[in-house]
Amino acid sequence: MRIAVDAMGGDHAPKSTVLGALAAVKENPAITVVLVGDEQAIRNHLPQDLPANIEIVPTAEVILPDDEPVRAVRRKKNSSLVVAVEMAREKKVDAMISAGNTGALMTAGLLYAGRMDGIERPALCAYIPNTKGRVTLTLDVGANMDAKPHQLVQYALMGSLYAEKVLGFERPTVGLLNVGTEEGKGNELTKAVFPLLQEADLNFVGNVEARDVMQGACDVLVCDGFVGNVLLKAVEGAASTIFSQLKQEFTSSLINKVGAAILKPGLVRFKKKMDYAEYGGAPLLGLKSPVIKAHGSSNERAMKNAIVSATRFIQQDVNEIIQQSLQKNTLGESE
Repeated sequence: MRIAVDAMGGDHAPKSTVLGALAAVKENPAITVVLVGDEQAIRNHLPQDLPANIEIVPTAEVILPDDEPVRAVRRKKNSSLVVAVEMAREKKVDAMISAGNTGALMTAGLLYAGRMDGIERPALCAYIPNTKGRVTLTLDVGANMDAKPHQLVQYALMGSLYAEKVLGFERPTVGLLNVGTEEGKGNELTKAVFPLLQEADLNFVGNVEARDVMQGACDVLVCDGFVGNVLLKAVEGAASTIFSQLKQEFTSSLINKVGAAILKPGLVRFKKKMDYAEYGGAPLLGLKSPVIKAHGSSNERAMKNAIVSATRFIQQDVNEIIQQSLQKNTLGESE
């Protein structure tokens, strides 16, 4: 099993990507990680004796976080991100991972990997931790700002299969993000998609309000990219604020510091549940080749877990299962 990693993508690259790759191959010697990027920068974080299951593919360009996606992909064809996607398309690797520019990754995925048959718009997934000790797989969280009803049903099918095959959720529940739980609530899009989700081969549990997402109201949450991106950033912002305020309070006085020391084991467990690094990368579902997006601020642990997620995706042959399911449900045709 071979996995390409955009070694130059992410806030802490290439150190985090390289160290994450080393941790992944140490944990699972059966995989080979191909690090794509500036060879000297990559080697600066590798041992002198390169492990047999670590390879380097040198590239001369890097797509930066503030680069305009379409222009960057077209002009920087020798960038680490584009080359890694091309390797996945050409079957030189079984999957690729990047923590870099999300828009550029989506563009490269569409231009080079291509969409699955019957998929109009691939969806970007995200993991939102919940109080049940699991995650809620949410899609779309920004790949497409607008969507049609049948496209949301495609998202639901792809997300449900991914949750089952990669995350290990048995018969995952699917919810529709909405402003109320009653049938008939919402805008024209949610009203139109609700009956389609009821008819599809899904464990559909109805509408889910944003306040219930982190309570684990469903395993897979479906929405258009605009709403999904707002939800994701609101959750990330809230979590960051909570941890910041807790740290400030627990260090504000001697008695608070004593209390923090007593509560530390529980706080560590809580932070671990909320930490994106525990869940690694999430896929761009609907592309012909497995493309995994890791968080932009991924550290070593997050990159290692992203590689672990990619191996599960490959082992379970998720793309083939999604393709078969779409054909069975005949939801590839525009309405």
